[in-house]
Amino acid sequence: MASFLSDGVQIAYDDITPAGGADRTIVLIHGFASNRVEGWKRTGWYAAFERRLTRVIALDQRGHGESAKLYDPQAYERERLAADVLNLMDELGVERADMFGYSMGTRTALELAVAQPSRLSHLILGGVGGKLLEKAPDVAGEPMADAMLAEDPSTIIQPMLRSFRQFADEQGEDLKALAAVTRVRNMPFNHAALRDMPVPTLVVAGSGDEGAGDPEALARIFPHGHAVTIPGCDHFSAIPHALTKAAVFDFLDGLIGEDEFPPFE
Repeated sequence: MASFLSDGVQIAYDDITPAGGADRTIVLIHGFASNRVEGWKRTGWYAAFERRLTRVIALDQRGHGESAKLYDPQAYERERLAADVLNLMDELGVERADMFGYSMGTRTALELAVAQPSRLSHLILGGVGGKLLEKAPDVAGEPMADAMLAEDPSTIIQPMLRSFRQFADEQGEDLKALAAVTRVRNMPFNHAALRDMPVPTLVVAGSGDEGAGDPEALARIFPHGHAVTIPGCDHFSAIPHALTKAAVFDFLDGLIGEDEFPPFE
């Protein structure tokens, strides 16, 4: 396991260059309760990028996988997560790269893209859609944190919460750290900053991903936004799907033309 210190926090990562050399570099940022191995290697992305002569850099976000486990919600502010990625790029001497975030990882990637657009060649946001632009609904209590900390997972009634808890248990994740991740309170993304973000951006999500919303509704806010919906997939099944890989590679190869979206309102 390779690791480095990002503002004093140990971050685990992989840095894989194909044997034949690399034509480009991509940074992969996994989602909540996942890690670099489960989110990207097991789902076939490492191998797919290797076949395309792409250098892969993938980290375990703090609180996940083999990175440091922290229990203060403020440690997981979006700016800190984005700083970990930027610090890793600096550590590895990567000035500019493509970036692919999934689910929670999209928020990290988008934070970095808005703050440091010159560091990105292309941005891919997976497992999200128009709901990212909406105000978070008022929810009583802390249901995701409660699900992570439930002594008996069978008592979790809401299917989505139960799915994330089962996923976290399968990965052997630190449930207390994950509960802290869910308790952080980030400001909504600034819509004006998204409208000005110059990086070509692909938004891709499964048609059955109810938590994401319509990818086009998010893509249209970006000046160079593109949207792809993967039929028959939910939040978890979209990431390994061949159609998701095809959409990502077509986008990186310039085969997905710029969408003619009307002005965002």
